[in-house]
Amino acid sequence: MKQTILGKTGLKISRMGFGGIPIQRIDAEGTKQLVQKMIQEGINYIDTARGYTVSETFLGEALEGVRDKFILATKSMARTKDAMAADIDISLKNLRTDHIDLYQVHNPTLEQLEQVNEKGGALEALQEAVASGKIGHIGVTAHSTAVFERALELPWVETIMFPYNIVENQGEALIRKCREKNIGFIAMKPLAGGAIEDAALALRYVCSDPDVTVVIPGMYDVREMDENIAAVENDGPLTPDEQAKAETIRRTLGTNFCRRCNYCQPCTQGISISNCFLFQGYLDRYGLEDWARARYNGLEAKAGDCIGCGVCETRCPYHLPIRDMLKKCAEAFGA
Repeated sequence: MKQTILGKTGLKISRMGFGGIPIQRIDAEGTKQLVQKMIQEGINYIDTARGYTVSETFLGEALEGVRDKFILATKSMARTKDAMAADIDISLKNLRTDHIDLYQVHNPTLEQLEQVNEKGGALEALQEAVASGKIGHIGVTAHSTAVFERALELPWVETIMFPYNIVENQGEALIRKCREKNIGFIAMKPLAGGAIEDAALALRYVCSDPDVTVVIPGMYDVREMDENIAAVENDGPLTPDEQAKAETIRRTLGTNFCRRCNYCQPCTQGISISNCFLFQGYLDRYGLEDWARARYNGLEAKAGDCIGCGVCETRCPYHLPIRDMLKKCAEAFGA
């Protein structure tokens, strides 16, 4: 597996990492098999999160005795100093390690990112953890370009994770800025949450972009890993045929695929439209029903609260039929 440097962190990592979301679909023994396969193939970057239920715990068990072979990243939804400090300690315990190489602020809104920066915010705990050796580096994950753009301005941000794939390329200019600022760019959702069926083409598309530092497809079996490795190792420019296939996928999914740009907001009923579609993707394509339902049920306003005013559709730059999509989302979740 080819290696690269994760921006200003200086960490030497494999060009393809391991996305830990799908671990929730397997067991501890299956996770051990994946970790051993990664060692064999030279994949040394693992990404997980406090919010991925058993993911940290299963990985911690699988990494015993081989922790030194991996660069380990996790993340937390905590926004305050006390909550973040607690989460860091939980992550260390779950992962059975005395240090985590990269700890990330997980998907904050613009307002939450400012809260992280303020006195008593999560950044204080992260910086104290760096000083004590509990964590090595600090990053941010985002789903909106506004948060991505703001994160680029913050001096403590060493990495940024953002969706990037054939149909979600709204962050391309910001990804380029990451490279200019030597901020490591981590491409998540290279298969658009499973919406893109041609995994090889999807990974080829992402890795053909030299501004991408590392791509982290979610994997839960060895067969998937073999297929993904083959695609990532072939990281030259897309052929004309591949470009044509990518354009076909873009046209097909582009008519009904939310890119989470959030230009549709604010909703008159307080619905977090992009989050509704995000959780539906986990429900429909990742097979993580309990996890998706728990997060959807945590929303203050649900897809079923839509009154059909259509204001959101006038703002959507991709002209999505948002009202119809919300109806389908409400049917999927039953609310």
